[in-house]
Amino acid sequence: MLIERIYDEDLAQASYLIGCQRKGEAIVVDARRDIAGYQALAAANGMKITAVTETHIHADFLSGTRELAAATGAAIYVSGEGGPDWQYDFDGERLHDGDTITLGNIRVQALHTPGHTPEHLSFLVTDGAFSNEAGYLLSGDFVFSGDLGRPDLLDEAAGGVDTRFEGAKQLFASLRDKFLTLPDFVQVHPGHGAGSACGKALGAIPSTTVGYERRFAWWGPYLAANDEQGFIGELLDGQPDAHAYFGRMKRENRHGPAILGDRAPLRELPPADVVTGLAAGTVTFVDTRSHAQVHDGTVAGALNIPAGKSVASFGAWAVNPETDSNPLVLLAADRAAAQEMADHLVRVGIDKVAGYVTGIEGLPAFTPPLIRPAELAGFNAALVLDVRNRTEHSAGHIPGSRQLSGGRVMWHLDELPESGTIVTYCQSGLRNSVAASALRRAGYDVVELDGSYAAWAAEMEDAAAS
Repeated sequence: MLIERIYDEDLAQASYLIGCQRKGEAIVVDARRDIAGYQALAAANGMKITAVTETHIHADFLSGTRELAAATGAAIYVSGEGGPDWQYDFDGERLHDGDTITLGNIRVQALHTPGHTPEHLSFLVTDGAFSNEAGYLLSGDFVFSGDLGRPDLLDEAAGGVDTRFEGAKQLFASLRDKFLTLPDFVQVHPGHGAGSACGKALGAIPSTTVGYERRFAWWGPYLAANDEQGFIGELLDGQPDAHAYFGRMKRENRHGPAILGDRAPLRELPPADVVTGLAAGTVTFVDTRSHAQVHDGTVAGALNIPAGKSVASFGAWAVNPETDSNPLVLLAADRAAAQEMADHLVRVGIDKVAGYVTGIEGLPAFTPPLIRPAELAGFNAALVLDVRNRTEHSAGHIPGSRQLSGGRVMWHLDELPESGTIVTYCQSGLRNSVAASALRRAGYDVVELDGSYAAWAAEMEDAAAS
């Protein structure tokens, strides 16, 4: 048996390929939409992908289940659990608790483990060539290394009302009745790692075991004492802000994401064409450099989505394809760099990329306005906006500032002043630049705090010391 983890550092998300080497068949669990990596991995191991499935209706990325099935002819399997409100709207065989998928000697058994979502499945894997006992659990967003999937996302991002309490109860029952009934030796392979917003304290290690989590996870003592209320209180306390785009992911994943098919290579665009598109308002420029470079000068109307490991996350903060149909023009060193960024963007449903340019010379120039921390007290701001998470804001903030995390700002414009200057800040300036650029593009007068909260706090310390 082969188990391979395919990890996306951007979204801290793990997919898995499980293959039977004897039969040459493989199943992919929780695929993303840029599918070339799965196909290459299967080919390298002499396998054909014959089945695709997913643990639940995801909120943080757009599922590649349909994309991979369309490309390979693989059968689709999705959860049939959770009741009528949580059924998928596209074709595929429905899995219920105890159902199995067989690949040669490998048995993949669905376990209904609700809590994070009502329809959530985990997959118990048995390598029949080695043992008759299951040895592996793909736990999705149920159990992470050191943490659990949050049950409040349906309230935070999908329009639910107090569903977190029922979800927390379901998580407690799933742990008690499913997870803790497994042998301690079962290896647990979760759907996310550190940095994901699907939990509050995910570990960075890629896997764990039932026994390790039973003994050392924060929730272990609550289960051992059968303390459901204590468990619920601890679970719900301190959960991070949920990104607003999660609601869009939920809707699209339930209905079935659009199938991309073969994607043409991105082309380098003549600067004159980009100037024309910007003037006509038919394209959106994306400056992919660091916020420090952008502060020295960028393109008028540009979004700042820095290249690197958070392209998908920051892209989904700034671009909502449901309301903005403009194709993007990316600033990139070359076609390969542009294609990599485009691959990240399709993971969150941002599919329209017109092409790329390799420089900003000749494009309409703009320098983002900054204010130094020492000038803030005397500045007539309509609002000082903290775009960090609420836990960061609670730990320390600029007096009088309002917290609205970067992943939620563009969905809560009604909470911002209609006129006047907004001063924005995060911890170091990175997230702030993303949010500020999106607000400017929406027509707001925004000044960024130079150095953000870290610089302001340092000045306050220096002033206190003197």
